[in-house]
Amino acid sequence: MMIMFDLPTNTKDQRRAATQFRNNLIKQGFYMIQYSVYGRLCNGHDSVKKYKKRLQSVLPLYGSIRLITITEKQFTNADILLGTKIPSDKDAQWHQLTFL
Repeated sequence: MMIMFDLPTNTKDQRRAATQFRNNLIKQGFYMIQYSVYGRLCNGHDSVKKYKKRLQSVLPLYGSIRLITITEKQFTNADILLGTKIPSDKDAQWHQLTFL
């Protein structure tokens, strides 16, 4: 899952709501890919539905928030067009689960 957001921060209440939303993302296991773009690995559609429902329950009143579901392969094939890899990019290189 990848979530992208643009939240207003003009007033103290808006800043508080934006901070609470970001903190909630981190609490749910999302990590920052870049500013206002967070990602999380989910095992299947049921997991995506669960986290989507959780996110919908903590949305701030104002702003723009988009959720994209992509496969692990699509994410790992992303190219960095400008800039360099950061240490958290290594964490994004997930491997498929193997059950013994």
